[in-house]
Amino acid sequence: MAQPLVKKDDDRDDEAEYSPFLGIEKGAVLQEARVFNDPQLDPRRCSQVITKLLYLLNQGDSFTKVEATEVFFSVTKLFQSKDLGLRRMVYLIIKELSPSADEVIIVTSSLMKDMNSKTDMYRANAIRVLCRITDGTLLTQIERYLKQAIVDKNPVVASAALVSGIHLLQTNPEIVKRWSNEVQEAVQSRAALVQFHALALLQQIRQNDRLAVSKLVTSLTRGTVRSPLAQCLLIRYTSQVIRESSTQTGDRPFYDFLESCLRHKAEMVIFEAARAITELSGVTSRELTPAITVLQLFLSSSKPVLRFAAVRTLNKVAMTHPMAVTNCNIDMESLISDQNRSIATLAITTLLKTGNESSVDRLMKQITNFMSDIADEFKIVVVEAIRSLCLKFPLKYRSLMNFLSNILREEGGFEYKKAIVDSIVILIRDIPEAKESGLLHLCEFIEDCEFTYLSTQILHFLGIEGPKTTDPSKYIRYIYNRVHLENATVRAAAVSTLAKFGAMVDALKPRIFVLLRRCIFDSDDEVRDRATLYLNTLGGDGEVVETDKEVKTFLFGDLDIPLVNLETSLKNYEPSEEPFDIHSVPKEVKSQPLVEKKAPGKKPAGLGAPPAGPPSTVDAYERLLSSIPEFSNFGKLFKSSAPVELTEAETEYAVNVVKHIFDRHVVFQYNCTNTIPEQLLENVSVIVDASEADDFAEVASKPLRSLPYDTPGQTFVAFEKPEGITTVGKFTNMLRFIVKEVDPSTGEAEEDGVEDEYQLEDLEVVAADFMMKVGVSNFRNAWESMGDDFERVDEYGLGPRESLAEAVSAVINLLGMQPCEGTEVVATNSRSHTCLLSGVSLGNVKVLVRLQFGIEGSRDVAMKLSVRSEDEAIGDAIHEIVSCS
Repeated sequence: MAQPLVKKDDDRDDEAEYSPFLGIEKGAVLQEARVFNDPQLDPRRCSQVITKLLYLLNQGDSFTKVEATEVFFSVTKLFQSKDLGLRRMVYLIIKELSPSADEVIIVTSSLMKDMNSKTDMYRANAIRVLCRITDGTLLTQIERYLKQAIVDKNPVVASAALVSGIHLLQTNPEIVKRWSNEVQEAVQSRAALVQFHALALLQQIRQNDRLAVSKLVTSLTRGTVRSPLAQCLLIRYTSQVIRESSTQTGDRPFYDFLESCLRHKAEMVIFEAARAITELSGVTSRELTPAITVLQLFLSSSKPVLRFAAVRTLNKVAMTHPMAVTNCNIDMESLISDQNRSIATLAITTLLKTGNESSVDRLMKQITNFMSDIADEFKIVVVEAIRSLCLKFPLKYRSLMNFLSNILREEGGFEYKKAIVDSIVILIRDIPEAKESGLLHLCEFIEDCEFTYLSTQILHFLGIEGPKTTDPSKYIRYIYNRVHLENATVRAAAVSTLAKFGAMVDALKPRIFVLLRRCIFDSDDEVRDRATLYLNTLGGDGEVVETDKEVKTFLFGDLDIPLVNLETSLKNYEPSEEPFDIHSVPKEVKSQPLVEKKAPGKKPAGLGAPPAGPPSTVDAYERLLSSIPEFSNFGKLFKSSAPVELTEAETEYAVNVVKHIFDRHVVFQYNCTNTIPEQLLENVSVIVDASEADDFAEVASKPLRSLPYDTPGQTFVAFEKPEGITTVGKFTNMLRFIVKEVDPSTGEAEEDGVEDEYQLEDLEVVAADFMMKVGVSNFRNAWESMGDDFERVDEYGLGPRESLAEAVSAVINLLGMQPCEGTEVVATNSRSHTCLLSGVSLGNVKVLVRLQFGIEGSRDVAMKLSVRSEDEAIGDAIHEIVSCS
């Protein structure tokens, strides 16, 4: 494909990118394709048109059945041309068009003729095309030619046949497995590429037979492989055999072969062998030594890729065998100043893992100059390595702690600063001598900290560790400064920390009481409430007395129940004469939120990670719904929608609704808030009229017993629907409740109330509610692997639109699917656009959609909709949604 060219405008000095494909339209290109039918063919012109067709196909444009057939038959006429360049383009376009079985017959004779041609270029390409477009029936007819091609003297032809065999193994494995003898012969070829492809195919043929793979490796490790690429493959297959063998210690099978590869003349083979040895399970220092030696030589290579590969491998080895890497330290120190920052960072972190106590100070000086030149993600790696080094050599904590405090004052993002703070916290916990200096460093940091999360966590840590130091009073100034200089969240945390000092250090109580009394006049109610609570808890009379054990437990004790469970239980608590019992809250969480599922911890726990947002929304809703008996048997929750507002802003009652989709049910969760201080609402429910939703039947509801002022509450209504079907409908909602007047002076509500109603906005269940947004990383691969068994294609007129972008956005919102590869963005002034969508429909059915838009001068938008799914009914349903909208 032609590359974008750089074209300089004569009137301007700046350069702009120019593409020869800019603004090409499929219709215009199809018109140009008529040149294929000219009696006198112009090879150059035909090649240009094929290039444009290939560009359109690779951009996501698809041809209709009629268009593809016309282009295909026109292209077949180009076989009469003897131009080599045009013939290669013909091969490419035939592969991309993927003709149907009845069309393949038209071109098969020409391809088979080329396959037996005296021109090797024709033969190789014809083999590739035939194997791409052929089916099992035709494959048996040309199998004899393919076997001959595998052992052909021309390496280009042999490689083409072998690569085709690798692809065919996925679709016709039984036929390819019959080629074992020919492939075995090709493995002995002198051509490097042929040997590489033959070995890859032979291993795939035998991959399910461990004994056969072992025999293959045994026969080839005797020195019959000449190709460096094939040798790298053989090393990988050998490593696999070693891993699968039962021997973990002592003499390993094939270890001598790996070691001999370290003396190969090709650098890629040497590195592959060294890496394979370092990754052996239970590798010993004796086995590592030769591999470390060659990696050390690579460290001084003039090629950056070799330096990077070597230092990255040594970095991994240093995690498990640091002593084995120490011989490379001098070479790695020279890499600290390497122009490639990735190499320099890996060198630094490896040195920190392998360095000895005497080299710590020298390393710190080198790192100080190095840190300002690298990005935050590299700095975090260095900080974590320094933390590990400090835990390894506790006596060096002063220099390492000073280094951490210095870089803490420099500019950096949240993750970088958090890594430093976590490291200081861990050093304070694990090295008692570092506690006081570490706490002072943290106090100095919060004096000018821009991150609320870090400030509150450091204050919390100060409240735990500060009172245990020899002179706790020196931290009070830093803590109280936060009350004057920070936002409400940090001020509240500072109040709690002051209270902990007062509870733990009796001599400081009078001073703490004075400071807490000042906090009573804070502008934020949370700060005032905390100050009042702690004054009452500690005994605000100013006497220096020992704090009760219960008070210390209240201030320092851990909450031994999950907060999610406590929140759910409080929401479900119905006010009665019996107070809320915290012991009734379950201590086990039924399912962990997705954001909390992390790999087994490789880092020591510092202050903990910042909240990544609320728990997984679906999991939180599922826990809530499963705790309600009426809905507990509805099965797995498929999807929960975003809240939909049912009232205008600033009205007396605020109501929004969340639609919870199950396989056979839909549950409406109405979130209600009473915004009138003088009213208490009781027996709150929503009366839902489903007369415009024929397929829905109400099966359960859960009213809200009480709704005080400014306290959110939920009421639920559940409907049954046909199982596994996208069902839409419109619902009318009426909020019904008993309103009781509240005395503002006492806060008590009157005994008698009045029944009242409040009209809410209508609610619709739409098709997008039954589709979950799930992206795919490679849409084209996903589209092709899905197959066209259940593909449906149609064209629609969307009428006049403001712009193409508005039409694209409207269709995406209508279907409720995830745009892929950034195709939701439409280029300015574009007249056509292709949008790729993916999702999972109700019943966990994967769906892929390709939308092709075009806009005319009258702003009328036309759209071609192609749907592929695992269920034919889903594709039909999506087309019906678009046609009815």
